[in-house]
Order: sequence, then structure tokens, then C-alpha cells
Amino acid sequence: MQPFVTHTGIVAPLDRANIDTDQIIPKQFLKSIRRTGFGANLFDEWRYLDRGEPGKDNSRRPLNPDFVLNQPRYRGASILLTRRNFGCGSSREHAPWALAEYGFRVLIAPSFADIFYNNCLKNGLLPVVLDEAVVDRLFREVQATAGYALTIDLPAQTVRTPTGETLRFEVDSFRKECLIHGWDDIDLTLRHQDKIAAFERERLARHPWLAPVART
Repeated sequence: MQPFVTHTGIVAPLDRANIDTDQIIPKQFLKSIRRTGFGANLFDEWRYLDRGEPGKDNSRRPLNPDFVLNQPRYRGASILLTRRNFGCGSSREHAPWALAEYGFRVLIAPSFADIFYNNCLKNGLLPVVLDEAVVDRLFREVQATAGYALTIDLPAQTVRTPTGETLRFEVDSFRKECLIHGWDDIDLTLRHQDKIAAFERERLARHPWLAPVART
């Protein structure tokens, strides 16, 4: 997992509440658990004017010019500003995979669905919860200023605006440490591989009949 310490990026405003995971990555694309190959179909039903299907050449599909991510001023955005209850619906981990592969590193909203929030943290995405009034103001500033960018400092738990204003957010200390070091659940397990190996040796010494038998 890519470590997250500080990040400065252009903000894309997705002004909708209660966006569910099927809107983030539609169900027909959930055919792999490789964590890659989903970014091209992020918000598929909103980004394109036709119906997306696995294997389709997205470069030939008609884009919806009214959708925010298709507008030139938000090209290359890596921070998504959205409304309350983002990521509700099914618990599919493909949703944060699609957001991350598209290029987002930070999500800002007044609230997130609980399972989605935790899935983001486990996959290198930082979901930032800010007060709804603050989010309202950020929407106005983003829409009024082309190239509007924010700087997120995870160790300090702050969001810095272009005017130098600092907004503080909360994050679980354990998940914060994992993000800063780039540790996913597998990395956390491998940190204890010496202890695991020692346990296995001791177990086999006490119970040798548990040793795997070679097949001929």
C-alpha cells in the first residue's frame, strides 16, 4: 500500500448525497479481486452516455459532458469533495479500489458509510470528515476557483486551504499509523513473521504428526 503522509491535489466537487457503492462501481464490473482494472469504470453510469459492460473499450464510449469528472477544469483531480453518507449500500471493497485507481487519494465529506470508511483506510485512501457547513463552503470555493487545491497533512490531521486556513479532522490513531507507513492487513501480519515461524516450529516439535505429507 502506498504510504500517505501529506498530499496536495486539485479538488473535484461531486455535489450529491447518499452515493452508494453501486454508483461508485456498478455491479457488472465486480468480476475480479485483483484490486486493479476498476478505475476506468468509476461512476460508470454517470461518466458515460451508454451502458458499460466488462471488456468494453472505454476510449470509444461517449462521455457525459455534464459529469464533473469529465470537465477539463477537474482533470487530474486527486481529492473528491462530496456530500453526506458517501459509500452507503453494499460493502464491496471494489469501490475504494476504483477510486484509488482513478487517482483519488483523499475523500472529503460530512459523513461516510461505516464499512466503506474502513475499507478506504485499509486500501490507502484517506476519508476526511468535516462539518457540513465547512463542506458547503468548500463547495462554493471549489466552484468559484479553477485549479482549487487543498493540502492534507495526515500526521498533523489538518486540511489547508489556498488562503492558508487550517481545518482539523479526526482519524483513528492505529489506522493513521498504518496509512503513514503504507501497511495493509497483509503487511501487518508479515511484521510478525518471525514469531509465526517460531510458533510453527514449536508446534511441529510437540506434534510432529501435524507435519504436511508430501504427495507422490
